[in-house]
Amino acid sequence: MAVTSGDVLADLRGMTDEKYRMFNAKLIPNIDLSTMLGVRIPQLRAYAKELLAADEANGLSVVAEFMDDLPHTVFEENMLHALLIGMTARTTDEAFDMLDGFLPFVDNWAVCDAISVKAFRSVKADAGVIETKLREWAADDRTYVVRYAMDTLMADFLDDPRFRPDQLAAVAGIRSTEYYVNMARAWYFATALAKQWDAAITVFQPDAPPELCLDDWTHNKSIQKARESRRIPSDRKEYLAALKR
Repeated sequence: MAVTSGDVLADLRGMTDEKYRMFNAKLIPNIDLSTMLGVRIPQLRAYAKELLAADEANGLSVVAEFMDDLPHTVFEENMLHALLIGMTARTTDEAFDMLDGFLPFVDNWAVCDAISVKAFRSVKADAGVIETKLREWAADDRTYVVRYAMDTLMADFLDDPRFRPDQLAAVAGIRSTEYYVNMARAWYFATALAKQWDAAITVFQPDAPPELCLDDWTHNKSIQKARESRRIPSDRKEYLAALKR
């Protein structure tokens, strides 16, 4: 077990699985294979918990030192960092600080999508403050900063009472040529169709207002993903099929 932040990488190297490394590399093609070890997510999650427990038991600060030591050198360090943010951020302000420090270094969808902040879902959290920050990130010009904003709007703001129809326009208004941004937008709208049908279906109507109009690719991909969902009834799927461009 690591006793300094420099020991974390050595611990991770001891968990490698070559077959999983090769499998994972195919799913994340933009990552240099030489920077990927092949450590499974359950192992990383368990290791994160062990680090936190060891810090508390021994009065160490390995986790804090590791999270301050950016940029990391291997994919699994970034995955571990993503998991630790969710585990250690106790308030929205702490989460904002951690994310502002880490998101600029995220360079792939897997690390981006692994960040799940419990503090954002707390009943004590100010949803308005969180949404304002998400909109700030959504206006960024870095792919995975924007994607993270989409991920979190989808995960934490499509259920009542946080959902508002104007959030649909905020996501529709994002313009990007980046695949991983537009794929996140498509997932967002597919999920919106499952959770907020009456509001979301307006986006896909031929007479949708300009602020809700999507580019053709995102429009059609959203419909495709919605029609693949088990949460949407078959009659609605048929209706969506007729709205493809």
